[in-house]
Amino acid sequence: MRFKGIFIILFVFTLTNCRNGKSTDVTKTEPVVDSLLLLDSEHVKTVVAPNLDTENGGLFLPDGFEALVVADSVGPARHLAVNVNGDIYVKLRVETGNMGNMALRDTDNDGRADIFQRFGDYPNDGSFATEMRIHKGYLYFSSELVVYRQKLTPNELIPAGKPEVIVRDPYPVRWHNAKSLAFDDNGGMYVTFSAPTNACEDQALTGNDPDAIVRGEYPCSQLDILAGIWKFDENKLEQTLAEGQRFATGIRSVVALSWNDGDKSLYAVNHGRDFLHNHAPQFYSEWQNAVLPAEEFMKIKEGDNYGWPYTYYDPFKHKRMLAPEYGGDGVKEAKGYSEPIMGLPAHWAPNDLLFYTGDQFPERYRKGAFVAFHGSTNRTPYPQAGYIVAFVPFKNGKPTDQWEVFADGFAGVDTIVKMNDAQYRPMGLAEGPDGSLYISDSKKGKIWRVLFKGDAQNFGEAQLLRMEKRKSRSYIKTPLEKKDLLSN
Repeated sequence: MRFKGIFIILFVFTLTNCRNGKSTDVTKTEPVVDSLLLLDSEHVKTVVAPNLDTENGGLFLPDGFEALVVADSVGPARHLAVNVNGDIYVKLRVETGNMGNMALRDTDNDGRADIFQRFGDYPNDGSFATEMRIHKGYLYFSSELVVYRQKLTPNELIPAGKPEVIVRDPYPVRWHNAKSLAFDDNGGMYVTFSAPTNACEDQALTGNDPDAIVRGEYPCSQLDILAGIWKFDENKLEQTLAEGQRFATGIRSVVALSWNDGDKSLYAVNHGRDFLHNHAPQFYSEWQNAVLPAEEFMKIKEGDNYGWPYTYYDPFKHKRMLAPEYGGDGVKEAKGYSEPIMGLPAHWAPNDLLFYTGDQFPERYRKGAFVAFHGSTNRTPYPQAGYIVAFVPFKNGKPTDQWEVFADGFAGVDTIVKMNDAQYRPMGLAEGPDGSLYISDSKKGKIWRVLFKGDAQNFGEAQLLRMEKRKSRSYIKTPLEKKDLLSN
């Protein structure tokens, strides 16, 4: 193998060293070896083997996988992206000021970030600010109301210039206002515009009877401007909804959005609605309220209609059902709408989706999907659930209809009564240049890097066994209905 050049960069910088919780002003000059080698104009990734944490940073992983903590607490974080040289960019969950992003760099190749630098130069607006992606040399990120980008300069940590505005949301800040992004391979950028309600419910239609079934607006006016995914030109500035194309509709709330290069298709995992029991206690028990409806794993085609708010998807019946706000009773089916490719557990809050394209992990992970489940907040009287990173294997381009626990241990407790009981909540996923998987936490901003150090050729069911056993935990298993508990 003939290498045409190895980049060695001298960084001269003034930094605030936030490592290990300390803040120290340091000015230093030191050589840093870039993690990129150039071979005939193609980038070849080299793997720096860091010293891993003895307890995997608190994570439980399949046999052969190990982890280290890249950063302990960058602040409440949403999505993240990793550049080809290993630099990490994180979208922070901040509502004020103009520094909504964090950049991290590891200068001594120990796997831990030692430079932490806030940047932004745009107004933060709302706590659902979400996205951070690297695409064609640009860093794309979003507040709740605006999608921005900045040009990345090779080997420079902070992108230069003021952020360019790609898309503006013309409506006020609202619930479920994340602007997640995905890019196809033909200049298209897909943006989520989620609905702020459970089922377009309208208390004025319900009346004053406290026992009445909550009614929904029909037709739901939110569908005209929300509850869908819009497609824009990734290179056109200052676009509005009117300039975009409504690509798909009837999708309540999507934070986990990804383009799959394997089959050139758009995928998402939807946040299903809540409050079936609260809105129609005559038809739905508290148990059904906790286990219905599915978080829908969707392969989205142009023109799809997934039926919100008039329907929901029942993962036990594998059917789309009519919502109670529109005449449903838990028995009536809804026909004529798009179907998910898989139903995932209810209320787990899927907040990121990543199709693995690297070659570090064993073969079974390639082209499959990782899903970061942020965790439920409203399954009372049952324990809260989720708070894991799951893996969905794909075979012949389709999910196998089975999901696996890939990373656990974020919650730090055996039973999550309230969301605040969880120590961490997995939020963002990113693939590093060497095929490592990065995971961010939204509560403190902890970032893990997961690597495979085992025997990839002999990786199989035996290495997954201990993770399968973790499905018996109260925040992962399907709870028994109260009547079943009494009979046992």
